[in-house]
Amino acid sequence: MKIHEYQAKSILREMGVPLPPGEMATTVEEAVAAAKGMTMPVVVKAQVHVGGRGKAGGVKLAKSLDEVKSHAQAILGMDIKGCTVNQVLVEQGVDIKGEIYIGFVIDRASKKPVLIASAAGGVEIEIVAAETPEKVLQIEIDPHLGLLDHQVRRAMFFLGIPKEGRRAFTHTLHALWIAVLSKDCSLAEINPLVVTGSGDIIACDAKMNFDDNALHRHPEVEAMRDDREEEPLEVEAREARVNYVKLEGKIGCIVNGAGLAMGTMDVVKHFGGEPANFLDIGGGAKADQVTEALRIVTSDPSVNTILFNIFGGIVRCDRVAEGILQAKDRLQLDLPIVIRLVGTNQDKAREMLKGTDLQMYETMSEAAQRAVELSKR
Repeated sequence: MKIHEYQAKSILREMGVPLPPGEMATTVEEAVAAAKGMTMPVVVKAQVHVGGRGKAGGVKLAKSLDEVKSHAQAILGMDIKGCTVNQVLVEQGVDIKGEIYIGFVIDRASKKPVLIASAAGGVEIEIVAAETPEKVLQIEIDPHLGLLDHQVRRAMFFLGIPKEGRRAFTHTLHALWIAVLSKDCSLAEINPLVVTGSGDIIACDAKMNFDDNALHRHPEVEAMRDDREEEPLEVEAREARVNYVKLEGKIGCIVNGAGLAMGTMDVVKHFGGEPANFLDIGGGAKADQVTEALRIVTSDPSVNTILFNIFGGIVRCDRVAEGILQAKDRLQLDLPIVIRLVGTNQDKAREMLKGTDLQMYETMSEAAQRAVELSKR
């Protein structure tokens, strides 16, 4: 789950991280009112769940209230990478001498959190790593030991933090690490962490992503969710307790189990097709949940073929079959449906589906290959 910059900053503010004064606004009038309590210049920043706001014109410096008004009018309602700007952060301008990147990310290869630091802040860290990798420091963090003092010092000297800003830098880095641990962040970064003309350290931007599987422990984080920033079908799927991620292909995949779902997508691509989604109905799916999954998948206008790949362990194949029949009746589906049903009550399920126009296959490869052929017609 992602949150907005102003929300990530509210978490850091509670931890004592130095931040510029700022207020969130949803209207031009609110933006002007917020700026009246600040010293010019101020910055008007679009609040969306995508990067590249500055290049898109979503971050503007204002030297007067009139400029705040014109900038807010231009930014509110703007489309940035498919996201509509519904709110802006009006923030006190900062005397910038240097820009730094610091962040923590969960590294799948090492299975550890990794501290990433770079003196080339203010731009996307992926670009810096690709073009000038020598400017990026990476330090693996042992989760049992946490962030150690010598690791903080190593980052500090790598970044060239001035003497007068070292105490604030140390506190900020520890606070960001505590946020990762206490909030179950999959990503937490400050970009840029600004060194001012007087040597002070100020966090001028913040980004946090959270592990969805841990949100039940953090209702205060869950409350920050902005459904307007998410794919509508993914929101519907979450409410239906279905694990769904929209993709760009034409084959709607409905599978039980995340690993099998990933494998199904790989096989579809192996045979030259493109999956339209990742969808895991879970191990205990019932007929109504299968029906809802079909409704969500077929709501995507790109989908022209459905592929079921069910390996019945906990889930019963006859319940899946019942859900498919319900969906065909309720949704009046006319798309070709290819099915592979293996496992618990598979014979009963296949008997239920006899006499329909559903295409059934014994193996995943056969079903995926047929789905690819149908998707290309």
